[in-house]
Amino acid sequence: MEFNVRRLAADAGTFLSRAVQFTEEKFGQAEKTELDAHLETLLSRVESTKHWTEKIMKQTEVLLQPNPNVRMEEFLYEMLDKKVPMRANNHELLGECMIDSGHEFGPGTAYGSTLIKCGETEKLLGSAEKEFIQSSAINFLTPFRNFIEGDFKTILKERKLLQNKRLDLDAAKNRLKKARVADARSAAEIELRIAQSEFDRQAEITRLLLEGISSTHAHHLRCLNDFVDAQAAYYAQCYQYMVNLQKQLGSFPSTFSNNNQPAGSSSASISVPTAQPAASLPAPPPSQASPALNELRSTSGTRKARVLYDYDAASSSELSLLADEVITVSSVPDMDTDWLMGQRGNQKGKVPITYLELLN
Repeated sequence: MEFNVRRLAADAGTFLSRAVQFTEEKFGQAEKTELDAHLETLLSRVESTKHWTEKIMKQTEVLLQPNPNVRMEEFLYEMLDKKVPMRANNHELLGECMIDSGHEFGPGTAYGSTLIKCGETEKLLGSAEKEFIQSSAINFLTPFRNFIEGDFKTILKERKLLQNKRLDLDAAKNRLKKARVADARSAAEIELRIAQSEFDRQAEITRLLLEGISSTHAHHLRCLNDFVDAQAAYYAQCYQYMVNLQKQLGSFPSTFSNNNQPAGSSSASISVPTAQPAASLPAPPPSQASPALNELRSTSGTRKARVLYDYDAASSSELSLLADEVITVSSVPDMDTDWLMGQRGNQKGKVPITYLELLN
């Protein structure tokens, strides 16, 4: 019991000390230890990643489910950890309506038969849409949401700890400045060393977490590729359904009349653009090595290069890169022409040329 009271008193004292330090900093009455530039850059990068991840998630959810009321309902079911009830989407509802009306007018009539076939295709479109939405939710939205609710919350926690350790450090510095008695100065110096050590350790922990954002970007990039693949497959499937429907409708007799067209006149045909084979598309021009790259390979010297994009090494022989950093590159005999040897400090490894801009 006595130990708990002492601990509560110590925690209260620490909290008060931090509050005083924070207030004095806000009013310009106390100095503040600034984080190093690299750590500040990483913090800014993580904040930007969180901001745009949330915006992309929100707009993707709007794309997959345009109805805000349905989105809210699905959110409530998710919060209650209940399964969302299955409901027909707009394509399926339209398909059912067309099929019912086709049977009403008679499957043996041209109009009734056409309604039924159109309705069946609409239901196929609805089924394809559901598969696309489910695939996108699992392979695209879920990893983005996991970052916001998992990794980013961990980063926030460690960042808050770093802020507290920084306040403790600056408070210890102020106490040392105000100490006049030798014993008080000695105690303040010991306290300052401990506070500095704890701040440095927490800064290193936070830095390691923040540097992991490059891996997050790489993972989100793979998810984005999966999303594009799912979209391409979905639209191709829908296009094929409509092409098949048009072929079926083209086989129907067009001798029946309506109010706007005399009997016996032919109906206007609908032309469907056919997909061009890949071989008929113009091939991109072959990439040519820049003079600077040719010079680098011919002299076997070294050059400085700026990194254009983040790159995560796929093996131990490669070097991971961060956008906008400057590294040293050189050409190695018998190396693939798409790669150079990169060096950052004591780290060396292969780097892709397309990620680099050679500097003069």
